[in-house]
Amino acid sequence: MVAAMMTAANLGARVTGWGFVVFTVGSIAWSTVGLTSGQTNLLASNGFLTLVNLVGIWRWLGRQAAYEDGARSAQIASRRTTAPTLFTATGVAGMKVTDERGEELGHAVEALVECATGSVSYIVVATGGVAGLDERLRAVPRTQVEFACEAMRLRMAQHAFEALPVLEAGQWPASAEEAGRAVNAAAS
Repeated sequence: MVAAMMTAANLGARVTGWGFVVFTVGSIAWSTVGLTSGQTNLLASNGFLTLVNLVGIWRWLGRQAAYEDGARSAQIASRRTTAPTLFTATGVAGMKVTDERGEELGHAVEALVECATGSVSYIVVATGGVAGLDERLRAVPRTQVEFACEAMRLRMAQHAFEALPVLEAGQWPASAEEAGRAVNAAAS
């Protein structure tokens, strides 16, 4: 149960990786029970789960942790130079979002990027709810967002943001223009 919570929570590569370590200990223990009690099905299924868990350890404590370490080192180094300060694109999800006065509205759940230009088209912001239940998602065009390292600030007041239409599950805007029309309608 602990391993399942560690991996399901997706709290970063290291926590997820250690969740797979806990899973591995459990699958090895059950394999041992299967071996010593002559239960070949228990041994076979947990032997396979041990292999799966070892792949999880390699992926999350090896490769993914190295990616996160590299990204973190670039972020830190950029803050000590005259080069533009960096943050990771994967860091957008979960980033705090504030209104134009700095009042917290919610958090970003996704950034949609235009394939042709590589530019951010719009950000999806979640508000309300607990643990994803009863939260409301709204699309905010890139032109209405100021990125910073720790948070995004919207170029709109809270009431204008709250006037944006709530996105339906699986029905997000096809473009920044579509999201922008919602902003213009909310402003009028």
